[in-house]
Amino acid sequence: MQQNFKEPTAIPAQGFPLALSGRGMVGIAQTGSGKTLSYLLPAIVHINHQPYLERGDGPICLVLAPTRELAQQVQQVAYDYGKSSRIKSTCVYGGAPKGPQIRDLERAVEICIATPGRLIDFLEAGKTNLRRCTYLVLDEANRMLHMGFEPQMRKIVDQIRPNRQTLMWSAREVDIKYIQV
Repeated sequence: MQQNFKEPTAIPAQGFPLALSGRGMVGIAQTGSGKTLSYLLPAIVHINHQPYLERGDGPICLVLAPTRELAQQVQQVAYDYGKSSRIKSTCVYGGAPKGPQIRDLERAVEICIATPGRLIDFLEAGKTNLRRCTYLVLDEANRMLHMGFEPQMRKIVDQIRPNRQTLMWSAREVDIKYIQV
């Protein structure tokens, strides 16, 4: 995809090296600062170093977002930047028909962008799993906590392998101990 970026903004410039190192990180960034690319481009690199997915495998990268609007925005960026690498992504959120979302998950997508409630619905119904997930992003973690999603976030995180890489992004400082991932 051709973009008119000459150099990364401060957030990607600092976020890329940390995310590419394979270590977990916490980032504080305002809307429009480039945080989505800060975690999605390293996710694409990470995915390209993993064995191919088989049908029924869950995603390699999971991005949790508090709202469907944010999830859809992230999905568009994932699609735009992932297509040249043949990386498939899907967006699962409440308020939309489940059928197409389930079909996407069943065809083995590398990136799943989800709101916590809908993802838990699919996990509990056996429509997907998180056994292959090694790259977890909590986008706008502070909003998810303030919206009361902590129990759902914990339930999801508990299903992901412990050797995952976790990137937590927030628009403001968060008590990191409050949600240990």
